[in-house]
Amino acid sequence: MIIGVLKERKAGEHRVAITPAGAEIMKQHGHTVLVERQAGKASGFEDGDYAGMGAEIVDSPEKICKRSEMMLRVKGPQPFEYRFLGPDQIYFSYLHLASSEELTRTLMRIGSVNIAYETVQKANGALPLLTPMSEVAGAMAIQEGAKYLEMAEGGHGILLGGVPGVDPGIVVILGGGRVGLRAAKTAYGWGAKVYVLDVNLERLRYLSNVLAPSCFVVMSNPATIRDLVTRADIVVGAVLVPGSKCPILVTREMLKTMKKGAVLVDVAIDQGGCFETSRETTHDNPTYIVDNIVHYAVSNMPGALPRTSTLALTNATLPYALQIANKGWKRAMQENPELKLGANVVRGKVTYKGVADAFGIQYELVDSLL
Repeated sequence: MIIGVLKERKAGEHRVAITPAGAEIMKQHGHTVLVERQAGKASGFEDGDYAGMGAEIVDSPEKICKRSEMMLRVKGPQPFEYRFLGPDQIYFSYLHLASSEELTRTLMRIGSVNIAYETVQKANGALPLLTPMSEVAGAMAIQEGAKYLEMAEGGHGILLGGVPGVDPGIVVILGGGRVGLRAAKTAYGWGAKVYVLDVNLERLRYLSNVLAPSCFVVMSNPATIRDLVTRADIVVGAVLVPGSKCPILVTREMLKTMKKGAVLVDVAIDQGGCFETSRETTHDNPTYIVDNIVHYAVSNMPGALPRTSTLALTNATLPYALQIANKGWKRAMQENPELKLGANVVRGKVTYKGVADAFGIQYELVDSLL
């Protein structure tokens, strides 16, 4: 199969979909790998590194799209690239379609096979291609939240870990999945007082066993959220409904009860966000203020740490990309139910229920297309 690796063009996105070592493995399996010029530069990988592993360096996204049977990307296609994509071409990346009706309908019109990293799912519910980036984003949520507590950044001037004789800051984490767990570990590592909320009692029991005594695990409900946000210095939105739009957990009314200069970090923004006042921001302009509350809602947080993120991402995605390349998308999905769950829009049909429900589009089982 001919595999194209496009340079990322989303604002502040510096990752690349595959490392030179990953390209070498693809080559060893008999596949041709086309890499757009300087696609890996921001992650620390030069064109010569890819060429040395047998990849071909190509000058433009249009040339890559015209030649490739499968596109590997970190993020979804950008509007100017839509015209380059063709029917039956495979696009394998983070898509987050439930937050973008325009992209969903565009991919339906193109007729391509669109497989989303974020909905590939194991039988136990684990999301293997989302996990490594969730861990990066969870740690970054605390790092960025602590930064924006500084008064010069719009915060109310509190040191998250406190000092002897002064109480630490309070972090409230909504969601106890991979993002929430990593955020909690980072926050208590900094010395903060931490609350982690989730609706799954078994998950709360697990979190209680693995987190430090300074972390309090609490069953999530509207009353508890309303109470805890009044005390919080940082609130991290770490809610995930795989492939679907996120529920709103913090309303604008709640902002009026919070400390002036508190910080909301909405890690769920790529699925629509879980704060009513959230709107997507970029690394170049990451925050804004509503009702005296600082909002951080960068949708590609790991893009700021591209070296770590690219290595972790390739470790997770390469085995699945190889299955698609070696077997073709139909056989790969027939033989691997995890990969079949990654099918979001296939040949003009929406094949992931969460995406269909978000926009009132008819849902089709991908099995009918296999």
